[in-house]
Amino acid sequence: MLSASDLRNGTAFLHDGKPHKVLKYTFIKMGRGGATVRVLARDLISGSVVEKTFSSSVKVEEAKTTKRTLQYLYQDGANAVFMDPSTYEQLEVQKEVLENELPYIKEGEIVTVVLWEDKVLGVDIPPKVILKVAETDPGVRGNSASNMYKSAVLENGISVRVPLFVEKGDRVRVDTRTGEYVERVKE
Repeated sequence: MLSASDLRNGTAFLHDGKPHKVLKYTFIKMGRGGATVRVLARDLISGSVVEKTFSSSVKVEEAKTTKRTLQYLYQDGANAVFMDPSTYEQLEVQKEVLENELPYIKEGEIVTVVLWEDKVLGVDIPPKVILKVAETDPGVRGNSASNMYKSAVLENGISVRVPLFVEKGDRVRVDTRTGEYVERVKE
């Protein structure tokens, strides 16, 4: 059992029999009253994001998740296919379960898959990834007095706003949590 005040970002817990993962944690102490813990959590089965408030003294059950290192192979229709590199066993996962993480995983990449009771809950991806710019409009010279952005499509099909100096073929770092441009990466 976990105390509600132990629910930090990334912690998995059970609520109403369903596993949740904490996305944002806030501890609130008001005057003479008791403290409360407010968490923004993702329901790991349905994928919905909910806000939960607990008294700081409440105990919640910890979700016993396991992690497996698998290689991402490909997508086919409604599934993403992963393979265990040691046993060559393949695991198919519905794309809806991984809709937020899948665009940031490249074919052949080794990833950590999170499981709860042999059901795939998600994939651990790094907070920032490097992707190549597939297409973007050319920057207009002289428009650098202020922070001007233009639209760019990355190799994974995601559209992001990038500064005017970024060109087709450049590699950029993207925040996987927000989907926003962070910086251009030098080779």
